[in-house]
Amino acid sequence: MTTHPHHKRACAVVLISHTKNPILLAKEMLLRGDTIDGGASSGAEGAQGHCVLGGKTVEKLAEEWGLEMVEERYFWTRKRWEQHRRGLGKKDWGEEDERDGEGYWGDEEGWDGKEYLPQGTVGCVVLDREGMMCVATSTGGLTNKLSGRIGDTPTIGAGFWAEEWWESWRSRERVPRHMGVQALRLARLVPEGLKEVLGDCLPGINGYHGVRDAADNDERVTEEKLASDTIRAVALSGTGNGDSFLRTAAARTAAAIVRFSQPHRSLASAVTEIAGPGGELERSAGDRWGRTGEGEGGIIGIELVGGEGRVVADFNCGGMFRCWVDEEGRERVMVFREEYGLGG
Repeated sequence: MTTHPHHKRACAVVLISHTKNPILLAKEMLLRGDTIDGGASSGAEGAQGHCVLGGKTVEKLAEEWGLEMVEERYFWTRKRWEQHRRGLGKKDWGEEDERDGEGYWGDEEGWDGKEYLPQGTVGCVVLDREGMMCVATSTGGLTNKLSGRIGDTPTIGAGFWAEEWWESWRSRERVPRHMGVQALRLARLVPEGLKEVLGDCLPGINGYHGVRDAADNDERVTEEKLASDTIRAVALSGTGNGDSFLRTAAARTAAAIVRFSQPHRSLASAVTEIAGPGGELERSAGDRWGRTGEGEGGIIGIELVGGEGRVVADFNCGGMFRCWVDEEGRERVMVFREEYGLGG
């Protein structure tokens, strides 16, 4: 998902079993969907204007678009197979099962069961030098889920979200949602008197006719105030109990807190309100909190304010693997809340 310039800013794919890199398929849908013909001009069938596709339909497109396809056995890992068996109340997979060939698709005889192999949801949030934000999230899903279950990761607004908006010093000014940021910038250059004339021919150039406040009649409107007008943007990716993220529309809810709260809220405070200890995700589990895994999770994100990016993260469980590049260009890695060193 991107903040701009694509008119279709988000795409997702579900029920994938043969595309080696589902996230690349979602990217291809996004790029092709931004063309007038839905990406069909290359000779292959396009995705039209659809934001979410799944199963055989989208995998057929993946093959036509030249993405790498694999057999299902490619995704098999011994660690996940044993998690599946334990979830069914069976013993760990052993030599007897190997002789019988039950579920054995891999070649991992050297794996001793103690090595930690991180699996699950992977999320990435990026801010480029032009101010565009992108978010991508991918997952293998929930262990022992019912066939056909769709989680939060491919659900726009639940497991991921990105948006930008124009923020004015006039706290009550309403920005036309149908106008892009670039169009809004141009509209603001049109003299007020001319706007009234053009407004009859070009609906929307005046924006919404909001309630006027004292500031509209204040002759002391300063250049400093006008210069404070800015573009704000947020992008978020979540991990955890997907059904809880779906019930709370977690990513979009955090973004909406930032965009619509008065006085203004930071993304850091919004993420904590949703995914931090005692936050909305935890509250959504009710009396099942701490017993079923419901409500557990975390969110990472970047907030753009005044041309400056701010990395944020919070979670309500034991830890969350995360890494980022800070303002000084240093690569940072954390798992728990407190930083830790490598010294003895």
